[in-house]
Amino acid sequence: MAQLDPVHAAEARLRAAACARIACAPVRDLIGADQDAAYAVQALGIARRLTEGRRIVGRKIGLTSPAVQAQFGVHTPDYGVLLDDMVVADREPLDLARFLQPRVEAEVAFVLGRDLDSPTTHVADVLRATEFVLPAIEVVDSRIAGWDIRIADTIADNASSGAVVLGTTPRRLDGLDLAAVGMRLDRDGEPVSTGSGAACLGSPVTAVAWLARAVARHGRPLRAGEVVLSGALGPMVAAESGVHRARLEGLGEVRADLVRADEPTLAMGGAA
Repeated sequence: MAQLDPVHAAEARLRAAACARIACAPVRDLIGADQDAAYAVQALGIARRLTEGRRIVGRKIGLTSPAVQAQFGVHTPDYGVLLDDMVVADREPLDLARFLQPRVEAEVAFVLGRDLDSPTTHVADVLRATEFVLPAIEVVDSRIAGWDIRIADTIADNASSGAVVLGTTPRRLDGLDLAAVGMRLDRDGEPVSTGSGAACLGSPVTAVAWLARAVARHGRPLRAGEVVLSGALGPMVAAESGVHRARLEGLGEVRADLVRADEPTLAMGGAA
């Protein structure tokens, strides 16, 4: 059998890890620190998922918070793709068994009413294009054993995507200062992470503008109707069974009910 080129070899390693549910070694031994190669790996993985019947519903920005960057020794954001099977409704039980090494973080989700297709997109463009925002809890996950990642590893692994739980009460941006939004994430009523919009590249709006420019340069611009996760407002924490509730000032709250398949769900009771 012919030997795979580094990009295809990296995608095959990550795919095997996901299918076998066994975390793998980092892929930087195959592609080095080449971010273009890492995005090529990501694109191969997404193309495979699309052939399996999935559809793209949005994008996500990763590594926007200095606190999260410090956790992994990286210094620039990255992005990934959201597929339809990654999106979960508020309070819908989410089985932790579908993930390998899940962690959670609170974010602002943007829902676009217009395309953002320019490589020179700025914050005013984002404000005009946003139909509404929602509070969100992202479940991040890594196919790389022990979260031993550098920037190329997480990009190739679709920006360490897992799932996203979206709130159900939309808020218009009129009068909202997203940089000043305070965030508190609780697990079963106890605070586990706090932060603010300013931790996300200065403002979630700034983060979305960065993303719009980046994906337009790669020929995959943001489209009307897409959901954009703008990045963590504070440190990510381990995902454990229980009720995770994120409260974002001015945006309301969102609740993620994380369960194990062999445990009772929290949808009909449990912590409120």
